[in-house]
Amino acid sequence: MKVENLIDIIGADFYTGVPDSQLKPLCNWLINNYGTNPQHHIIAANEGNCCAIAAGYHLATGKFPVVYMQNSGEGNIINPVASLLSTEVYAIPEIFIIGWRGEPGVHDEPQHIYQGKVTVKLLDDMDIDSFVITRETTEDELKNVMSNFKKVLAAGKSVAFVVKKGALSYDEKVVYSNNNTMKREEIIEHITAVTGNSPIISTTGKASRELFEIRERRNQSHKYDFLTVGSMGHSSSIALGIALKKPEQKIWCIDGDGAMLMHMGSMAVIGANSPKNFVHIVINNCAHETVGGMPTSCSKINIPGIAKSCGYKYVATADSFEALDKELNIIKDKDELCLLEVKSSIGAREDLGRPTTTALENKQNFMKYLQEL
Repeated sequence: MKVENLIDIIGADFYTGVPDSQLKPLCNWLINNYGTNPQHHIIAANEGNCCAIAAGYHLATGKFPVVYMQNSGEGNIINPVASLLSTEVYAIPEIFIIGWRGEPGVHDEPQHIYQGKVTVKLLDDMDIDSFVITRETTEDELKNVMSNFKKVLAAGKSVAFVVKKGALSYDEKVVYSNNNTMKREEIIEHITAVTGNSPIISTTGKASRELFEIRERRNQSHKYDFLTVGSMGHSSSIALGIALKKPEQKIWCIDGDGAMLMHMGSMAVIGANSPKNFVHIVINNCAHETVGGMPTSCSKINIPGIAKSCGYKYVATADSFEALDKELNIIKDKDELCLLEVKSSIGAREDLGRPTTTALENKQNFMKYLQEL
């Protein structure tokens, strides 16, 4: 089904969400038609943030807002759905559009498998009526569903469209880019050249995939790295937990701007505990690149300034390889909590592979290595 037909049938004029590769047709349509005009479209920090923004829109207009996300984001909406939107609280209706990763019977990455199994069940548990859109779904069928959904929405309840892989299409293209020159994979090459045998915790998405391939090319062990394949936004917190228990060992976290933004409160916790052996590197391309390239808000905020305010002792920005190498060598010898923002271009190799070890193997090898330190 063409995404334009879905949008027309829903009939909403306000969307807020977190990008998802499964919903790329919708995301690209929103960028082409609304851009990031906050009157019609807001790319939020996380899915709970979306729910609250949409709730405010409904309170101000009485209209039904649309919240889009990957099914992994269902965990982030449970609290606002249960304690804000619920008919037993404020009865605020929202329309969810959810990309179904890890659909049973469809091959996907390990972090999506369990989430895929419980996607519809979680909606049922949250008392959200849902309809699954497939390649075979017709416009008439969708119109009938939306007609019924409007009655549900009018009663103050939320509804959801769960979108299977390939169910939506969009013919127009969107090219996402910025003015930065350094490629992320090359940035990670420079980082690993300095970290040596120190543990690295890397964020979900292409950064971890690139780190894995760098180790492969160099015939280096993967035991040094914990690849956070899911739980977007939590890599720095994982690294904090490790750093506090390994105070004599430098711990490096390779983060992304979208992931950092998703749970930015963790930076305050890191700063408050201020482990001297923690290096937090945020590779900032101002984009949700792994899921398509839609922009984040990180082109409009001062990441080092935020870190400094949170209690990080040394902060810096690098926008060239010369500056990157200089800062990495400074930070390597620092005995204090550090943050380095690295400005990156958007893009990755088309032949970028995926880890050939399982998530469980990664955990076991990493834990064994930490015990040796």
